[in-house]
Amino acid sequence: MINDDLATPGGAATPPATAMTTPAERRRAQSSSFLGSAVEYYDFLLYAAAAGLVFPDLFFSEVDHGTGVILSYLTLFTGYVSRPIGGLLFGHFGDKLGRKNMLVVTLLVMGIVSMVIGMMPTAASIGIAAPILLAVLRLVQGLAVGGEWAGAMLMAGEHSTNRSKGIGASLAMAGAPFGAVMATLVLGMTTGLTGDAFFEWGWRVPFLLSAVVVAVGLYLRLRVSESPEFEAARKRGEIHTGLPVAVLFTSYRRTVVLGSLAVMAPLFMQGLLAVFMVPYVVASGAVSQENALYMLTLSNFVHVFTIPLFAWLSDRLGRKPVMLAGAAFSAVAIWPMFMLFGSGDPTLITIAFLVGNPLIQATMYGPVGAYLSELFEPAARYSGVSLTYQLGSLLGAGLSPLVAQRLVGADASTTNLAWYIVGAYVVSAVALIFSRRVAAPEEGRRESAEQAVTVA
Repeated sequence: MINDDLATPGGAATPPATAMTTPAERRRAQSSSFLGSAVEYYDFLLYAAAAGLVFPDLFFSEVDHGTGVILSYLTLFTGYVSRPIGGLLFGHFGDKLGRKNMLVVTLLVMGIVSMVIGMMPTAASIGIAAPILLAVLRLVQGLAVGGEWAGAMLMAGEHSTNRSKGIGASLAMAGAPFGAVMATLVLGMTTGLTGDAFFEWGWRVPFLLSAVVVAVGLYLRLRVSESPEFEAARKRGEIHTGLPVAVLFTSYRRTVVLGSLAVMAPLFMQGLLAVFMVPYVVASGAVSQENALYMLTLSNFVHVFTIPLFAWLSDRLGRKPVMLAGAAFSAVAIWPMFMLFGSGDPTLITIAFLVGNPLIQATMYGPVGAYLSELFEPAARYSGVSLTYQLGSLLGAGLSPLVAQRLVGADASTTNLAWYIVGAYVVSAVALIFSRRVAAPEEGRRESAEQAVTVA
């Protein structure tokens, strides 16, 4: 009988991978992945924040404000549509040529696009060409981020020891909320400093600052050694000479579908809090735009620490138990969170942001990096993790502002939205239960390839 924890899709058992790397290389890879992801998501989430706050008036001024918001969110959604394509594109070359080179390319692409957005004319200057150009640039952003997340997470995780895969992979994931901290903090400071001029030119400053953060990220990424697990697979002759993605549609079809659904719900929460909730509380009149951005900044800062916390728990208790407990907690906690958001009290709204990101979102999201990476062999891992995560992101974060805009009533009631989120967590939990089991930390350290195959 094959031990399901260590079985490959084809039925063969594989030993737990051992990262042949020094502590110095491990620290360099993890810090580079953290800061590189922060830079990428600074650019990506800066657009998300601007899509709810300024783009409706600047690029869709020919229609009423409500329609402009929907159209702005649609351009935001195009980035999520292209993310699975980017995941396959960069995953293909990442599985053939290595993780490091692809991460340098994605960082450059994201930085250049962000600076172009900061310099582009609005609809008042070039008419309908402005929103079309904005959508095209967002598509390119999505391609870059589609290849970034898995590559950065794998570089950090594959440099880690077997007993710390969860927390190692999560350090790259924690870079995303740190990038959100930078994006919302800079956007909030720019709002306060430029005042009425914010809609004229102040919003451009955070996008143009990408030049600085990209330079720092490139310096770090160029100093990192290639993934030891990828190098080991290359030496064993396991790197594909054809299309790594072909393996996904033969051996991993079920894995990709279930994995995408398993990560959908926490990613929905990620998109909801990053894009929809700030305009929602500002529209209520309870807080100013600047203060709402600072509230989101605070929650993202705490989020940086809770993601590794729950990943660390998954190293001790197993991925599935921690993620399933997170799904159950989230489905319940979503109700008081929305009550706090609708309270009209700035202090309670701040608590709502702190409940939403560092607790609800992180409880299930923290172990996601290790969970997904353990579903694929190293030779197809970049492609597999990229496609699976980005499909989940499309269904979750990509749809969240559109779904929220549709389900939140004219009276600002969030009841229907809350029920939708509960349903999403149920779907994710069921998909997680039926997905191929991954090795718990103790099993991964304890068992060899021979021990993985036992006689029934």
